[in-house]
Amino acid sequence: MWGRKDEPEAPSSPMPRQEPPRVMSAEPPPKPVAPPPSAAAPRPTNPSQGSSAQLGKSVRVKGEIAGSEDLYIDGEVEGKITLQGNNLTIGPNGNVRAEVTAHSITVLGRLQGNVRAADRVEIRKTGSLEGDLVTARIAIEEDAVFRGSIDIVKPGAKQGDTPASTAGEEKAKAAKSS
Repeated sequence: MWGRKDEPEAPSSPMPRQEPPRVMSAEPPPKPVAPPPSAAAPRPTNPSQGSSAQLGKSVRVKGEIAGSEDLYIDGEVEGKITLQGNNLTIGPNGNVRAEVTAHSITVLGRLQGNVRAADRVEIRKTGSLEGDLVTARIAIEEDAVFRGSIDIVKPGAKQGDTPASTAGEEKAKAAKSS
């Protein structure tokens, strides 16, 4: 012990640890369960932008919202929303009273106000939209609510070009040529 040299030194590295024996079972191991995808609340993403923002159920905004990323609203918004080139989704708990401008708009909750979408407006079966809308494409699911007018414009058309204004111009041209 103290000063004895006749005992061999203990190895400095720890002993290898032995694992307990494994028990084999006839049942396969349980597979991890993934949560089911939520069909009621899609969150669109714009791969070119790569970012999105979210307003939760308890959030209330009064004023103007402008941004350069996709936005998911599940709370209350009153005012104006401008998302040029980006997507807006109003979730099932969302209640929006605003003038809205976006690339595409999906409504699962409630939207009151005039809407301009460069690409598409989609009103799902749980959604309601009250107001006039201008868009290139529209989809309204069965049981969805829509009250207002729809102007379908060609993608890339100038803001003043609506089907009514172009139809009037065509009539004026026809009258001049006859």
